[in-house]
Amino acid sequence: MTLTFYKYQGTGNDFVIIDNRESILSKNNTKLFARLCDRKFGIGADGLMLLELPQNNEDDFTMVYFNADGNESSMCGNGGRCLVAFAAFLGVIRNRATFTAIDGKHHAEIKNGLVYLQMQDVLEIEKYDDHLFLDTGSPHHVTMVDGLSEYDVENVGRRIRNGAPYFEAGSNVNFVEKRNGSSFAVRTYERGVEDETLSCGTGVTAVALSMHATKLTDKEAVSVQTQGGELKVTFKKTENGYEDIFLIGPAEQVFKGEFSW
Repeated sequence: MTLTFYKYQGTGNDFVIIDNRESILSKNNTKLFARLCDRKFGIGADGLMLLELPQNNEDDFTMVYFNADGNESSMCGNGGRCLVAFAAFLGVIRNRATFTAIDGKHHAEIKNGLVYLQMQDVLEIEKYDDHLFLDTGSPHHVTMVDGLSEYDVENVGRRIRNGAPYFEAGSNVNFVEKRNGSSFAVRTYERGVEDETLSCGTGVTAVALSMHATKLTDKEAVSVQTQGGELKVTFKKTENGYEDIFLIGPAEQVFKGEFSW
């Protein structure tokens, strides 16, 4: 069988995307998804997404996301932004979108070449002596470090991801350094990829909220520099937590191809 695929990237976070509105692919084909994401024996990507038909009359489409290991995973922020750009490319939407992902409903808009993706509200941030933990659609461990550019993200990140209290379920791990004002830099170890990625959208969102929660910035618009480029997060702080959260950045089609199996 031969199927058309598209490759997208959002600040270096790259994805294989397939138009699955005709249910050509089974969501149980995890071995195939892992092979397609393999950088040596497949196309190569941090994850794979299926754009599927909406599940209700309010949505434009459904997002189904798989990690590079082939397993269906929690929300991917950069993936969501790329899927919105893909939906616009297909003509499914124009410049506004409503879709459902594994963590619920999302709204998005394309403006001036950037994708604005509304994330879920965050009502709880756990604060510890040396880190914070929060769920922005995916679980995130956030810790401040010095010398970020030289930091051993791969080994330290793997140890935290697999250690207490996360163990097998795991957590994404973000290492953060303040640049100035409301600007920060981050490097992220991602579970499912089991390595550092150039960018992580839910991680950038977690960093922005964590920096505000710890009073390292008082701004409700935070810039976060990833290894693959800069993203912006805007939000509103309320007495219940953080609401109206938007992850903002570019999403670009890299190429189109076909694969057979």
